[in-house]
Amino acid sequence: MSGDTFGVGIGVTETDLQFLVQVPSDIDSEWTNPEEFQRLVEQTVWERLDQQAVLQQIASTTPAGETVRLGTVTLQPDGTVVAHSLETPDASE
Repeated sequence: MSGDTFGVGIGVTETDLQFLVQVPSDIDSEWTNPEEFQRLVEQTVWERLDQQAVLQQIASTTPAGETVRLGTVTLQPDGTVVAHSLETPDASE
């Protein structure tokens, strides 16, 4: 099964954490709504990782200006999850 692979990370600023989605340059033309695929990627991530634990860990260990990669999610335009390589960040890093 094919699909588009989106990179996922959490950006840390002085005041907040930002959910970041890296979009492939050759994204399938069936993705017509950027907000929709970003919502699907975010939903997929938090269905597989403990959102509260991940965000608390990042907030307490990552300095402002850094981005913590959580991995990738591969989706088809209909929302089907083809694959993922998501991991909770290691607190010791």
